[in-house]
Amino acid sequence: MKRRQQGILTGMPFMTHVSSRAFVDDAGRRIYLAKPPARVVSLAPSITEMLFAIGLDEQIVGVTEFCDFPAAAKSKAKVGYSNPSAEALIALHPELVLAPRDFLRPDLQVKLEQLKIPLFVLEAQTVEDILLQIHTLGKMFEKVSAANEVTQNMRQRIAEIRRKVETPPARRVLYVLNSQPLITVGPGSFIHQMIGLAGGVNIAAQAGMAYPKLSMEAVLKDDPEVLIFPSGEVETVPRSEQQQWRRWDSLSAVKQQRFHEVSSNLLNRPGPRVVEALEQLARAIHPEVFGSGESAGHP
Repeated sequence: MKRRQQGILTGMPFMTHVSSRAFVDDAGRRIYLAKPPARVVSLAPSITEMLFAIGLDEQIVGVTEFCDFPAAAKSKAKVGYSNPSAEALIALHPELVLAPRDFLRPDLQVKLEQLKIPLFVLEAQTVEDILLQIHTLGKMFEKVSAANEVTQNMRQRIAEIRRKVETPPARRVLYVLNSQPLITVGPGSFIHQMIGLAGGVNIAAQAGMAYPKLSMEAVLKDDPEVLIFPSGEVETVPRSEQQQWRRWDSLSAVKQQRFHEVSSNLLNRPGPRVVEALEQLARAIHPEVFGSGESAGHP
């Protein structure tokens, strides 16, 4: 018993040192990193953008095919799309793999565990989560001042946008992910929170899920004043589909010609450019406070 106590006591300074390099991810898993990883693989565009934002260009050795920003991300080794190749990933000899929860395939986890390659899950549900993740990455890679600068700039821009939209009454918004069936965003989705920050009221706020289906009867009853459609390479609602909404001419949004497109690349990536997405949303919902009149988002 005495020897065991001595072992615990003599181990204390070491444990204290290790805990300062201990990190808990968004899946509740704890990892220890003795030093900043020199080789990292990112399995999501949002994570790749965060790494670049804090100056980790040289440490990034692999990304997904979707990682297209900044331009330097395109020249990094690719490990597949949403179903990354374990072989391609392991061949890059990463010291850390950063991934969203969706990509946590059991076989990939097992292989990484066998090879003792740490896996860290980043899953932002809110804007605050993004800021915290950037700080965590700053600590992991000893880029704390760079992380602080990025998050400080983000906070300032978010505060400016919120100040602009807090005076006019909030407008009722429908974000159309898909028209037939009609799928939108609800509580628990990142975009739902963004609509609120941008001075809107999501008409699907009472839905009990993040991506609910709505009936047209419900939409006509809630009468959105603004219709917002994602536009981008990966996720987009074509103009022809948008135009079909014009037949619902009792809707305030149709009467006022308030159809707007927002970049899905910006809005779907919970990373540093989320402030640009927020500004696009705010301009769509409250164009009058941005000096862009009451014009529709597109012809």
